Amino acid sequence: MKHSKHSKHTLGISRAVAYASLALALAAGCARQNAGMTDGVSGASARMDGTSADRMLDGWSPASREAYTFMTGKYGPPAEMTTTMAMWNRTGPWKRTIIMKDAIQHNFPGPHSDVMEQVIDYRVPPDMADELAMYDGSVIVERTKGELSARCDKEGANFLALNLAHEIVTGRRTVADARKMYGEEIMKMKAGQMTSYTSGLMLPMMGGTADPDRPPM
Repeated sequence: MKHSKHSKHTLGISRAVAYASLALALAAGCARQNAGMTDGVSGASARMDGTSADRMLDGWSPASREAYTFMTGKYGPPAEMTTTMAMWNRTGPWKRTIIMKDAIQHNFPGPHSDVMEQVIDYRVPPDMADELAMYDGSVIVERTKGELSARCDKEGANFLALNLAHEIVTGRRTVADARKMYGEEIMKMKAGQMTSYTSGLMLPMMGGTADPDRPPM
């Protein structure tokens, strides 16, 4: 049976329309699939799922596990995690929080394990660095980066350490007075009595704190 030129032309158009519709449908399906994959990947890559985190926590010290449970309960899963550390960025008042697998023994104001370091932007005058080192060896000054951090096993203790560090830097307390008050506040915290020193940061948030120094000549 022979087809007229008009029939062939019509058939060609119909096929072209069908192919175009199929291509659009496939493209739309791929777009939806990719969108779903992107959502899933962004969530998975930025946040550890519970099963993966549990595997990572194998061999961690009890204090480290307790700190990890606290942080995930208050701020959610970490942004990054390896078999030796977990890190959160920009949670609450903190620029960064790092929980370490291995505990560091610290005996001030009483024996405990340092496992959680929490960082803020803060400029410490160079002549005050020694004062802070005498106050608490787990208060860490990063002059070049313009950061100050406290490392302990509880967030409340880190709040306390940095609040008192600020009072030393600003001349409100001596090192001896700050050490005495730190011990008193820790005893209250252990008894369930949270004060303004252990409940949050009482110092101003700073910006532009980095100090790259200058060449000697």
